[in-house]
Amino acid sequence: CLDYKETKQPIKLYYYFMKKQTLLLTLAIVILTMFGCKPPKEFIDSIKMTPSPAEYKGGKVQITFEGTFPEKYFTKKMTMTVVPVLTCADGKVFKGEPITYQGEKIEGNDKTIKYKVGGKYTQTATFDYSPSMESCVVSLEATVHTSKKDYALDPVIVGKGTNITPLLVSTAPGTGDLQAEITPDKFQRIIEEKTEAQINYLVNQSLVRNSELKNENVVNLAKAIKEAKDAENKELKNMEISSYASPEGAQDFNEELSGKRGKAAEKYVNQQLKKIKAEMAIDSKTTAEDWEGFKALVENSTLEDRALILRVLSMYSDPDQREKEIRNLSAAYKLIDEDILPQLRRSKMTLVVNVIGRSDEEIAALADSDPKQLSVEEILYAATLTNDMNKKANIYAKATELYPNDYRTYNNLGMAQYELGKLNEASRAFAKALELAPENAAVNYNNGLIALANNQIDRAKELFGKAGGVGNGLNYANGVIAILEGNYKKAADLFGNATTNNAALANILNENNGAARKALDNNERANATTSYLKAILAARTNNVEELVKNLSAAIKANPDYKAKALKDVEFINFLENAAFAALLK
Repeated sequence: CLDYKETKQPIKLYYYFMKKQTLLLTLAIVILTMFGCKPPKEFIDSIKMTPSPAEYKGGKVQITFEGTFPEKYFTKKMTMTVVPVLTCADGKVFKGEPITYQGEKIEGNDKTIKYKVGGKYTQTATFDYSPSMESCVVSLEATVHTSKKDYALDPVIVGKGTNITPLLVSTAPGTGDLQAEITPDKFQRIIEEKTEAQINYLVNQSLVRNSELKNENVVNLAKAIKEAKDAENKELKNMEISSYASPEGAQDFNEELSGKRGKAAEKYVNQQLKKIKAEMAIDSKTTAEDWEGFKALVENSTLEDRALILRVLSMYSDPDQREKEIRNLSAAYKLIDEDILPQLRRSKMTLVVNVIGRSDEEIAALADSDPKQLSVEEILYAATLTNDMNKKANIYAKATELYPNDYRTYNNLGMAQYELGKLNEASRAFAKALELAPENAAVNYNNGLIALANNQIDRAKELFGKAGGVGNGLNYANGVIAILEGNYKKAADLFGNATTNNAALANILNENNGAARKALDNNERANATTSYLKAILAARTNNVEELVKNLSAAIKANPDYKAKALKDVEFINFLENAAFAALLK
């Protein structure tokens, strides 16, 4: 073995080198700590924004941001606060709710991000919509906080513009997308006028006595026949004769007797017609035993045994058995024989006359020259004889003056004004109609349209809730509300097969391009918005030719669409297209 003295110097050298290595290692750790764990100078990249571009939906703009904090990015003693920002072209700035992340050595309630492995960045921001947001830049602004200092990272732009296609929904009057409901007139050009008379007979007889012919109702019947023959606006339609025998005696005898009474009454009518040289159909029928008439008279009588008699009628259906049981009520039957049965031995005559009203030409002329001569039904009908909405409005306005207590005059005036796009005038007329008929479905619906046009959604819902049964219009109005609330599937379902701009828009938003195309192609009241929606549909299906054609048509019909198209993110992918760019110069 070596002598100690010989080995002493090498051992000292060994310890010297070991201390030096330890010092170097410690220094390296310090350097790594100082320089390798510095807080970040830039925010993370590759941020995913959903939806992209941002979208208006139900009065809000909601955006979700997602990304990844990479390994060794988030130091252990730092926090980072991220704020979504919308910076608009008009200078307005909207900031979302901030979110804070913390390093693993920070004690707090925020989400912790590990230094070595990193972590997920997720944030959702919801903004109340402002028109300024259509042209905006979406960015994320991050601020880093450490024990030594706070500093802001450069903003990261993650999107541009906001899609506001849902706001193409129309609530305005006069566009055809929503139509007010009319409350119909009850005008009938031909009205049936009836005059009744009755001939009574003695028991078991069919002879028409002179005394019966002198009764006031029979005399008035004869006069009515002659008046109808002589009047220019009347025509004899027919005479209905119903002859009866009282429910007593043999059935066969009563059948024959009621037939004879019918012939006697018919003979009288023919005599009256012959006098005035007139013709008329006579419809005659007979009832052998008038048990129904008997029951009605007993029910309305003061007979003491009334309830018992009615019970007999309900217990027995055989006529002979009924008569037998009733005759057994000797005291009651005497009164029946004196007061009830004589009234059943009769022929009832009903004259039916057609009263012919004014012709369409006469009504239309009077509506212009002298509307005071028209009844409320006639003047309401007069307005339906023209397709000129201004003329309709004038006629309905006159109707409100002549018949101010009939809610239909105000409702229909409001309908015409609504179709003419006169919102304030329609609102006043509908309000008056609602005052007169607060429960009427059509009136509530029309007032709901006014509320909808004024963006009073809750009030519109309340009124539409009282408008059940008005038809498809109610579905379409509720479909508009569904679009405004961001429920696009519900909206599409409510519009069904409708062929309006609103129906097409609902299907575009519901991503049913086929249904949207069908609605647009079959729109009978196509306008500039129809063409603009076609352009959007073409953009979504990458059909440049259709896009340019339809956008050109929209701008031609309404030049305002040129400025809108320039900032509409629906067309953001076509800004470099020569044909598209040329159109918007």
